Amino acid sequence: MTQFSSSLAAFTAGPVTTTAAARLVTALSALDWISVGRAGVKEPVSQITRDMVLGEAGAGQSTLFGSGAAPARSAALVNGTTSHALDYDDTHFAHIGHPSVAVFPAALAMGQVHNKPLVDVLEAALVGMEVSVRVGLWLGRDHYQTGFHQTATAGAFGAAAAAARLAGLNSEEIQMVLGLTATRAAGLKVQFGTMGKPYNAGLAASAGVEATELIKRGFVSQPEALEGAFGFGATHHGQQDVQAGLDGIGDEWLFESVSHKFHACCHGLHAALEAARTLDIAEPEVAEIQVKTSPRWMSVCNQIAPTTGLGAKFSYRTVLAMRAIGYDTAKLESYSDNVCADPRLIRLRDRIKVEADESLSETEAKLTILRRDGARLEAHHDLQSPLSLSDREDRVRRKAKLLIGNQMADEIWAMLQSGGSAHGLAKYLTVTS
Repeated sequence: MTQFSSSLAAFTAGPVTTTAAARLVTALSALDWISVGRAGVKEPVSQITRDMVLGEAGAGQSTLFGSGAAPARSAALVNGTTSHALDYDDTHFAHIGHPSVAVFPAALAMGQVHNKPLVDVLEAALVGMEVSVRVGLWLGRDHYQTGFHQTATAGAFGAAAAAARLAGLNSEEIQMVLGLTATRAAGLKVQFGTMGKPYNAGLAASAGVEATELIKRGFVSQPEALEGAFGFGATHHGQQDVQAGLDGIGDEWLFESVSHKFHACCHGLHAALEAARTLDIAEPEVAEIQVKTSPRWMSVCNQIAPTTGLGAKFSYRTVLAMRAIGYDTAKLESYSDNVCADPRLIRLRDRIKVEADESLSETEAKLTILRRDGARLEAHHDLQSPLSLSDREDRVRRKAKLLIGNQMADEIWAMLQSGGSAHGLAKYLTVTS
């Protein structure tokens, strides 16, 4: 009965053999995480959670995005929420979740508590993000389609794995950490388009740290809480596919195939936007646009007529109209209430049709544009199309420079490549202006 969680615990506790690709992608995700976190510090949800935590005046164990320090679990809550506030962080399509924003906040907070070198923090984060992907596969699509937000659910187990590894727990203790996390992991898709979505990431990060700290102090939990008769899988519509979750664990790093965002909106919209890059969709010439997408995205990012910048991040019709009018979908400022109220956008949005296509995977989209002169243009894009490591590095580092400036992006990248400490990296979370 405990094969799945015991295997995850053994993997988390044991020595790991990483690949050059896994290490590079982890470092890129760390750079990306800090960049989007710094860029998100002024978002209302970031300010509210940071003000709440600082108002409690707890021990300053771990650095917060923006300013100040707080107890590790509170820092994880704030930093997870803040780094997901812009919805500009990475996605892994194996479980339709955002690994970095759940795991890195927990890993860095615990790295500071235990004065760990940066190499250990990055390795623990990689292990944690791999665990989150594998828990996502174990849960399967039924869990997500029912309404659970896997950044919050599968992500909590990844955060717990990273935190427990840095705390030096053994495999039996880590299995109890995962078991305790099962009673804390939570998050619903109904929050999409509100402050509740980024908060879900913070909940995951905080739950992982809290469960680790409790087990380390002697707290006893049910080690079978993932796969037990009344466990997380059974009660959260999990398919409990042990083979999918464990296949190749320790030998194959599924995290290597994480997808980084190059548009500041829900990743479900990106295939359509990438397809649009190849076509002429200047607004005056467009008579109609038809989007075909995987049915899985219809309940996630097909808001018909959002009036807020947050809502726009989950609307095919809005982002494609934005692009046709000339708004840059890679820029944060393009997603605003004012843009949603642009009369040109509203007129064009009503000429955009979104349809589900069972033949498309969740990483694909097809776009058809009918121009006013009668010409019909078509494009298809799959986010799983190979992207070389060098191209990935170029695009992630370019994005970081746009968000936080050339000098800081280069400094962080140099540290991630050459080493340092958790405290050294945490200094870059502070925003002074």
